[in-house]
Amino acid sequence: MLSIYSKNLENAVNEIAKLPGIGKRTALRLALHLLKTDAEEVSCLTDRINKLKTDIFFCKKCYNISDSEVCDICANPKRDPSIICVVQDIRDIIAIENTHQYQGVYHVLGGVISPMEGIGIQQLTLQELFDRVEQEPVSELILALPSTVEGDTTNFFIYKNVKDKVTKITTIARGIGVGEELEYADEVTLGRSLLSRTDFDVVYRKNG
Repeated sequence: MLSIYSKNLENAVNEIAKLPGIGKRTALRLALHLLKTDAEEVSCLTDRINKLKTDIFFCKKCYNISDSEVCDICANPKRDPSIICVVQDIRDIIAIENTHQYQGVYHVLGGVISPMEGIGIQQLTLQELFDRVEQEPVSELILALPSTVEGDTTNFFIYKNVKDKVTKITTIARGIGVGEELEYADEVTLGRSLLSRTDFDVVYRKNG
């Protein structure tokens, strides 16, 4: 228990400590740093944080973050809209884009099916994905979800719902360790996994 002799400082520490990966001691150091920082800089920081909630959209096509209704990737005429890579969240897009090995578009689910955590089909953008497959010409659907029980369950659910509507359904090669998040994979390994992606039907029949 930290002894803090200012209620305002204590309140700031408690709020900062709510951020993932931030403990009370780190929150205290950050709060004290802000206390010593020029007021204009602090105001700039809080303004930028406020804009995260007021000026950032979720792309109406793929659910990536965007400064407009359609993200830069979906709006880019050089990207192939017929190839859709399905990812768990926005961090996976950042990881894949850093490989410079992919020129299709994305679909962000917002998580994976996990009954233990109360995440079901309705909490994800699965129906929106199925609608895209129905409404748009899709030549390939890449399943790039985590290699976990939850990720595999979500992969299989997607596969069962689109296998008769998409000619090619693939998954990234298992160069990524089981249970490892894409964002923590090095760019070379992730890039090779993308280039060496395999037919999901083959993987399903092998493991099924």
